[in-house]
Amino acid sequence: MNVREPLAAAPSDEQLMQRYRDGDASAFEPLYRRHRDAVYRYLLRGCSRPELAGELFQEVWIGVVRTRADWQPRARFATWLYRIAHNRLIDTWRSTPQGHEPLPDESDEDGGTSIPPALWAPAQERPDEQQLAGERGARLRKALAALPREQRDAFLLHEESGMSLDEIAEASGVGRETIKSRLRYALAKLREALADV
Repeated sequence: MNVREPLAAAPSDEQLMQRYRDGDASAFEPLYRRHRDAVYRYLLRGCSRPELAGELFQEVWIGVVRTRADWQPRARFATWLYRIAHNRLIDTWRSTPQGHEPLPDESDEDGGTSIPPALWAPAQERPDEQQLAGERGARLRKALAALPREQRDAFLLHEESGMSLDEIAEASGVGRETIKSRLRYALAKLREALADV
């Protein structure tokens, strides 16, 4: 009789971060792979400039490396990671006068592929549908850029990280009801801006 051993479950983010904090450098790579794309999209949508998003992205991961010894599993790793990303984005916003942010580049690096699935279905294979999807992506990026910074941040944290309201509140350093309100207003404004889509 051939009895197969059950497959070992992949370690959680928190387990990996504890190992990394305790000196296991190999635990960093899976954490990075799991979160790199969503963190980059969050930063890109938050600042609308690929070159700046790339700089912020590097600063976030450098922050993880530098502060690893201080990490405590009080919350999910993603909450801690997005708190670092959020703080970097806020610092950037503070150095940019309100209302002077560039609109998103129509041809950003990800081609608009990170459009939240809750807003519309992916494009079909037909060229006319692909063009329409590209136009929708551009309109979404423009609508996101038009949101007040705090509402855009709440929306992006929700869409890119999948965090709960409580986790977003903790990462943002504001109350749960404030995040709930910001998210509600952001969704209402996005629906209004994209009503004809």
